[in-house]
Amino acid sequence: MGDFDRKVIIVTGAAMGMGRAAAIAFAREGASVTVQDINAAAAKETMAAISKTSGKGLFVQADASKSADCQKTVAETVRAFGGVDVLFNNVGIQPPSSYKPAHELPEEDWDRIIDVNLKSRFLMAKFCVPEMKKRGGGVIINNASVQGIQSMRGVSAYAASKGGDLSLTRQLALDYAADNIRVLAVCPGAMDTPMVRATFPKGSSLKEQLEKTGKLHPLGRIGQAEDIANAVLFLASDKASFMTGSYVAVDGGLLALGAWAGGPGSEVR
Repeated sequence: MGDFDRKVIIVTGAAMGMGRAAAIAFAREGASVTVQDINAAAAKETMAAISKTSGKGLFVQADASKSADCQKTVAETVRAFGGVDVLFNNVGIQPPSSYKPAHELPEEDWDRIIDVNLKSRFLMAKFCVPEMKKRGGGVIINNASVQGIQSMRGVSAYAASKGGDLSLTRQLALDYAADNIRVLAVCPGAMDTPMVRATFPKGSSLKEQLEKTGKLHPLGRIGQAEDIANAVLFLASDKASFMTGSYVAVDGGLLALGAWAGGPGSEVR
């Protein structure tokens, strides 16, 4: 039996990257995991990996920025597994085309980034909290970023969404502490995920870009999705039962270093 045996977890953006790693890690610990993502093809790989664990998986194709899709995700989870114990609000976007000064950023790009990265947190909490109350408590973990604390040039919408993520984490923690619902955030540094790889210059050496990005961190390497999964599982567990309203930086020392971000090419998430 794992630490999350008989627990029900929802992971948004679970088809790839940090979401996939967390979903699989929870399943290995015996959890029933809902994989929410808009990308059905990529989600098949996550579901295949979950099928090899002691846990159970459910795929819900949904856009986490849409209220009806979030409500559907929670309803299907409750129907399949009986409730919700943990929500990992992981989904996030940072399109390479959005790296530009704020006055040049199209309004529709701003709206899409804020909706996916921040509004999704509110919507998923809105529909998960009532189910968590029925079970006597729960945990919500938001995937923020070091860019919510320090920033860099050309990422106005993304930085705003991640700063909002941290503020929302604190606020929800206060709203639901009396209901035994803990709310926390993780702040990744640069992680080796498809989203970060998409920012690398076309035609460049992947190995060289990963090494270059890794050298930005005092620990000298780029983060792995499993680094975030390990932190999320700890925060969601009873071992972190006295933690709420705060964040954990999983950043290889970036925030300790200080002014780390020089511009496009040194992106972190």
